[in-house]
Amino acid sequence: MSARLTMLALAVALLATGCGGGKGLGTPFGKRATAPAVASTEPVAAPTVDAAGCRIVRAPKPRRAGHLGKPTLRLGAHRKRRQVALDTNCGRIVIALAIRRAPRTASSFASLVRKRFYDRLTFHRIVADFVVQGGDPLGVGRGGPGYRVVERPPRSVRYTRGLVAMAKAAVDPAGTSGSQFFIVTARNAGLPPDYALIGRVTRGMGTVEKIAAEPVNRQGRPLNAVVIEKATLRSIGD
Repeated sequence: MSARLTMLALAVALLATGCGGGKGLGTPFGKRATAPAVASTEPVAAPTVDAAGCRIVRAPKPRRAGHLGKPTLRLGAHRKRRQVALDTNCGRIVIALAIRRAPRTASSFASLVRKRFYDRLTFHRIVADFVVQGGDPLGVGRGGPGYRVVERPPRSVRYTRGLVAMAKAAVDPAGTSGSQFFIVTARNAGLPPDYALIGRVTRGMGTVEKIAAEPVNRQGRPLNAVVIEKATLRSIGD
């Protein structure tokens, strides 16, 4: 991950709600007293959607990391174009894979999707007007699949809104990737061409913006769980 991504600390915005006390009103002499109101005993339903518009769900338990071998899947650029659909509790995100520009990275990502690796993982880091990041089986930003792929991105790559790339540690060589990925929410994140390219969001940026709007703690972790409920690899034509 970039130094900017790891060093940014976010303050949680707190909305203070004031409670006002009402004045007691006496009953005028000679007028009939009004019976006191009785509080309802009906249970109040818990909200099912949070302020950002995401369904409220339980956070999944951390999974074991580091147990997969390198993928053998190779997506040929001459074959059908591929996309990955991420169904989350905030909505669906559709990513067109950059098979021609990043064949090894796109194939690795697709292989993890086919193995159901991303199902029930979370978006564990949100940095406002920068990126949303997910794909860690540990859920804290330190896990991976057990292998690394190295494929330097094209020098012309620009990390602009909707671009999807792989996260890495600052000490890793350019283009190193495991399973963690990020989606750019900034107009231009201003990152150097060090992060392996996956593709670009073609549908569902509204869902990404919902995720980006979730309140976070000081480490940038969302206070409400943002869960990838299912990831699916699909063909989209010749």
